[in-house]
Amino acid sequence: MGAFAESRGINGSDLISALHLSQQAPAILGHDPSNTTSTASSSADTAEEYGRIEQLFLACLRTGDDLSAQACLDRLSSRFGASNERVMGLRGLYQEATAKDTSALEKCLKEYETILGDNPVNVPILKRRVALLRSLHRPADAIAALIQLLDAIPTDAEAWCELADLYQSQGLGAQAIFSLEEALLIAPNAWNIHARLGEVLYINTSSPDGAQLASKSIQHFCRSIELCDDYLRGFYGLALASSRMLENDFQHAAVTPKTTLDRLQRFALQRLQELVQSRSIDDQHWASSRSELIAAKALLNRLQSTQ
Repeated sequence: MGAFAESRGINGSDLISALHLSQQAPAILGHDPSNTTSTASSSADTAEEYGRIEQLFLACLRTGDDLSAQACLDRLSSRFGASNERVMGLRGLYQEATAKDTSALEKCLKEYETILGDNPVNVPILKRRVALLRSLHRPADAIAALIQLLDAIPTDAEAWCELADLYQSQGLGAQAIFSLEEALLIAPNAWNIHARLGEVLYINTSSPDGAQLASKSIQHFCRSIELCDDYLRGFYGLALASSRMLENDFQHAAVTPKTTLDRLQRFALQRLQELVQSRSIDDQHWASSRSELIAAKALLNRLQSTQ
């Protein structure tokens, strides 16, 4: 689960995995790791054990098994101490997930502010504060909190992507584009970030320099599928952006030759068709990306009907 994820947010495939793991809670929590020696192998086993407990904690929260989640948190607190930053972040996540109302969430936020008053660079708490502010529908405050986080850790690509999402949600397209470009400086081979930047550029093509933004959008979608040759979102975006560039209102300002755009569009539609067909008969792919496949089918039907 990402550091900025909602406390109970989960999709269908993740739910199956979380349920499978949470069902192992009695067996995992029934094992007492306290009888370890100081050998290197025991240290490795202990690290693996507590990593497994943290994953179990997250799975139990996702599936509503709050009692087991509390037991996991108690185990981690006992081993690493209540003042451990990672444990503090997990405790905050637990309190958010079990909060009964907005008043309880506001109390969590006040606790975060108190912790950050003592340690302004407590990264897990900085990230939990951003997630909580978003869930409380306070985007301006969430943006300010993210900027504070990035002032402390400017190389956090995930935080830049989150900031871009917030900016775009507020209609601040230029700032969103800048944020994603910063993320790519940190993770230049992240195909998903290239595709996301392509999407944001495409969304903002209604601006006066729309043709240039659409052309840049195509470049990032191409880079995305170059890095991952079966990335459905990349091909979806390339098909959409190339079709947009081929529309009459962009021809006067197009910076990419029409022949190139035609080839890109045909290539994107062909690969999109292949991916949709193969994944629609694969239960695992259908469960994990159903909405994307439905959207891709709709785009294929629309674009192919106009050709």
